[in-house]
Amino acid sequence: MTKKQELPSRIADNKKAAFNYFFEERFEAGMVLQGWEVKAAREGKVQLTDGYVVVREGELYVIGCQINPTRTTSTHVNADATRTKKLLLKKDEIRRLVGKVVQKGYTLVPLNLHWKSGKIKCEIALAKGKAEHDKRDTIKDREGKREVERAMKHKTR
Repeated sequence: MTKKQELPSRIADNKKAAFNYFFEERFEAGMVLQGWEVKAAREGKVQLTDGYVVVREGELYVIGCQINPTRTTSTHVNADATRTKKLLLKKDEIRRLVGKVVQKGYTLVPLNLHWKSGKIKCEIALAKGKAEHDKRDTIKDREGKREVERAMKHKTR
């Protein structure tokens, strides 16, 4: 018997989200996926950078989350890499999120896909968009940290 392969906890991250938004709250939602999508996610063929969450008829859906099909598993299935995927949350959480999105101008952004108890979960955030000057501040902070790291690296040599 072969030992079951340990799956990585993170499947994909949305790195652009932290640059473009301030996060207020985070939620973990289940996803309705097809079998070929789960197999492709195991192989890491997922991209979240252009993803966003929309509300339709009181339910949440992820649009723009791209799961590229594998050649071996999707021969008999008509695979759509950019299919809209339904998110699973409790009704009271959905109502609260919808209320904030509609009234206060927040948006819902997918942050990452990860494994939890053998199931794929999507972490979403209630977020507000950053202004251009906030993005510039983020870049300055990041570059300042790099300079400090470089200086520390050269001191240790």
